[in-house]
Amino acid sequence: GGRVLGCSLVLMAQGFYSAADDVVELNPSNFNREVLQSDSLWLIEFYAPWCGHCQSLTADWKKTATALKGIVKVGAVDADQHKSLGGQYGVRGFPSIKIFGANKNKPDDYQGGRSSQAIVDGALNTLRTLVKDRMSGRSGGSDNNRQNRVDKKNVVELTDDNFDRLVLDSGEVWLVEFFAPWCGHCKSLEPEWAAAASAVKEQTKDKVHLGAVDATVHQGLASRYGIRGFPTIKIFKKGEEPEDYQGGRIRGDIIARALDLFSDNAAPPELLEILNADVLKKTCEDYQLCVIAVLPHILDTGAAGRNSYLEVMMKMAEKYKKKMWGWLWTEAGAQMELEASLGIGGFGYPAMTAINARKMKFALLKGSFSETGIHEFLRDLSVGRGSTATVGGGALPKINSVDAWDGKDGELPVVDDYDLSDVDLDDDIGKEEL
Repeated sequence: GGRVLGCSLVLMAQGFYSAADDVVELNPSNFNREVLQSDSLWLIEFYAPWCGHCQSLTADWKKTATALKGIVKVGAVDADQHKSLGGQYGVRGFPSIKIFGANKNKPDDYQGGRSSQAIVDGALNTLRTLVKDRMSGRSGGSDNNRQNRVDKKNVVELTDDNFDRLVLDSGEVWLVEFFAPWCGHCKSLEPEWAAAASAVKEQTKDKVHLGAVDATVHQGLASRYGIRGFPTIKIFKKGEEPEDYQGGRIRGDIIARALDLFSDNAAPPELLEILNADVLKKTCEDYQLCVIAVLPHILDTGAAGRNSYLEVMMKMAEKYKKKMWGWLWTEAGAQMELEASLGIGGFGYPAMTAINARKMKFALLKGSFSETGIHEFLRDLSVGRGSTATVGGGALPKINSVDAWDGKDGELPVVDDYDLSDVDLDDDIGKEEL
């Protein structure tokens, strides 16, 4: 029986789907062949094995695949394992469902319901549109002539005149290719660079740019950056010396590197106040960890004190933003069930905890609620150290709906004024003293 056990363990490590399902498991080595080069319509789920919503979708996803067999291809990518593939298509949360139609380089987001019925309906609608377009000659799916004409509109043409203004003064991230028109390697890079430029523009909301310099014309730039061979790709970041791009020369590699640069420079994740059960559920189930601060009551700290705690948290969210964790806060006493289930209730605020919702385990900050204390706490967690306990009750606790903090100092509750006019205080006192 030893051997059987071995197989089943391997299967588990492989993710949610097995060869027995009609779902095609996709990864960087088969994605190009299976999806990008196919004429079929593809529905693809990008998931992470630790994400609760992904686990709930699995049965419906298999059902969808079986129902659409031979009509629409249904695939799945473990984007936790294959981060570059998720990154290439701008996957920020899980599960993400994308529809790869006529133009495989620009998939659409599926926005509909998550039941197999809703997904199948969505797929069939897309299919109908695709066929209509082909009938009217609008899009030939794998029409080769169309794909050979490279759409270069998102590659910025850089020159001796505009380079400093566009690149150096922009404060944004640039990947710049120095090329020569006669060079063969440059010609094969061209369609990859152009496709990457369009994807990166869209996925970084136009914050990371791809440019190209004809080094035979703009020799000033070529000599300034010591360009010796072609193509040479350099990365320009605000206030730093340019660095050489060392990665692969196909669009996936270029996009993945650009998205890494983007996340290094991106805004930190949002820090949300726990106003209702949805905020907690969504944040804790869609991210690997949710970090929760329980801050002192507003009357104890005032707005200034509270903002200084929130600021420390924002700094930490910035520092750990590549981890894709969720960040939440609440006021002491607002969520008593939550405090009780994490063993915080009534002792020393501010407190901080990190919950892993798939394991229903949590860790408490033992050190100080300061940049140093929190950094050490999160660093230990990120490498799997630090002691954890099981969330009380083994499930996320009941959450009360509360009003958002208005950003102001707290006000003491108003007590009715007593009318003191008819209490004669002086009389008695005077007599006693004689």
